[in-house]
Amino acid sequence: MFTARQKIKKEKEAQPSDLENQVAQALVDLEINNEELRPTLKNLHIVAAREVVVNKSSTAIVVFVPYRLRELFRKTQVRLVCELEKKFSGQHVVLVAKRNIQDKESHHNRKAAKGQVRPRSRTLTAVHEAILEDVVFPANISAKRTRFLQDGTKLIKVELENPYEVSEKLDTFSAVYNALTGKNATFSLPASEE
Repeated sequence: MFTARQKIKKEKEAQPSDLENQVAQALVDLEINNEELRPTLKNLHIVAAREVVVNKSSTAIVVFVPYRLRELFRKTQVRLVCELEKKFSGQHVVLVAKRNIQDKESHHNRKAAKGQVRPRSRTLTAVHEAILEDVVFPANISAKRTRFLQDGTKLIKVELENPYEVSEKLDTFSAVYNALTGKNATFSLPASEE
C-alpha cells in the first residue's frame, strides 16, 4: 500500500541514503497513523535528507523538500516537525526547500546570447536569504545585521520573533545555516519584558 520509496523523489533516479529512507519511512508511518496529517502528507514527498552536527553531543536532520511543495509543507510544518522529532529520538528536524543557484551569465554563455536573464530568485544572495527564512520558519526574522570582525571574517546576527517555539533550537539554526551556506550566523531572541 504505502512504501517509503514513494516519499523520496531523487534526481536522475539516484539511490536514497539510509537517513533518507528513515525519514521517508517516518513520513509513511505518520501518514498511516496520524489522522490529522494524513490529507496533507498524501501529496507530499522529500528530495533529500542530511545530518548536520550541532555540537559534540547532538545532531540535527535537515530535510530538503521540493521548491514547488514548500507552501504545502509550511501549512503543517510545526506539527510535522514535532512528530518527526519524536520519531528521531529528540534530534532537531529542519525543513528546507531545495533551491538552485545559477551562475552569472557572460556573453559567451548560450543563455545570455539568447537574451535570457538569470532570475533574481536564483542568485546566490537570494538563495541564502531564502534558506535563512526556511531554517527559522516558525519564527520570523525581526532584525538582521552583518558584523565584520577585525580579522576579516563576517558574522551575521539574526534576531527572531516567536520565541516560544524556537528558543531551544538557536544552536541548531546556526549549525544548519553554516552547513548549508558556509556563512557564520548567530541567532538571538528579543529580551523578555517581565
